[in-house]
Amino acid sequence: MRGRIHSIESFGTVDGDGIRFIVFFQGCLMKCLYCHNPDTWDMQGGRFVTVPELIQEIVTYKPFLQPNGGGVTASGGEAVLQARFVYEWFKACHQENLTTCLDTNGYVRKYTPEIDDLVNETDLVMLDLKQMNDEVHQKLTGVSNQYAKQFAEYLHQHNKRTWIRYVVVPGWTDDDESAHLLGQFTKNMDNIERIELLPFHQMGKVKWEIMHKEYQLENVESPSRATLERLQKIISNYGHKVIF
Repeated sequence: MRGRIHSIESFGTVDGDGIRFIVFFQGCLMKCLYCHNPDTWDMQGGRFVTVPELIQEIVTYKPFLQPNGGGVTASGGEAVLQARFVYEWFKACHQENLTTCLDTNGYVRKYTPEIDDLVNETDLVMLDLKQMNDEVHQKLTGVSNQYAKQFAEYLHQHNKRTWIRYVVVPGWTDDDESAHLLGQFTKNMDNIERIELLPFHQMGKVKWEIMHKEYQLENVESPSRATLERLQKIISNYGHKVIF
């Protein structure tokens, strides 16, 4: 079995517990306007790897990864599109006593045994909830938010340890109503440990230019600290720890 990956980061510190070995998987069905890796969208791009090849590289980092619950993270692109491969990789990582984390946008259209196996083999899910207003979500990502919401509910039903990630984009996701909608949606999900507010940035702009794609957020600035604090206060009132 082979997986199609975009790139690897051997020393990640913000993508799960401890220090993470991150594999960015190739392919994504969302087309987020703020994506900083649009080169991962192509389902036929990237390069092929096998689980033994990944493990051979990962074990050299074990002394750095294992303290403080560190391990591996499947990111993207969208790793769920290669659920069977990621499951086999996670299973091999557990045999090496490394924790596993799935960083996903939740775009799961069909709940197959492969999805169940992957989630069961995952220690932590970091789920991106882009926008609770579906009309805005479709303009922002190109698709409906129904699948991400269904996946959030699936994780709750399975009591899967989850962090929610919410990118704060001025003019798109920084209004009070959007914050209230996120708080209301996640209010009763006791599997969620925290909600992370991720400030929008322009770091991905150069890739859009290299790929000759129209970048619609060129004049959008990063949100202010006051904005992040306002959203933090609104969402935290629904019962979850909110950080930025």
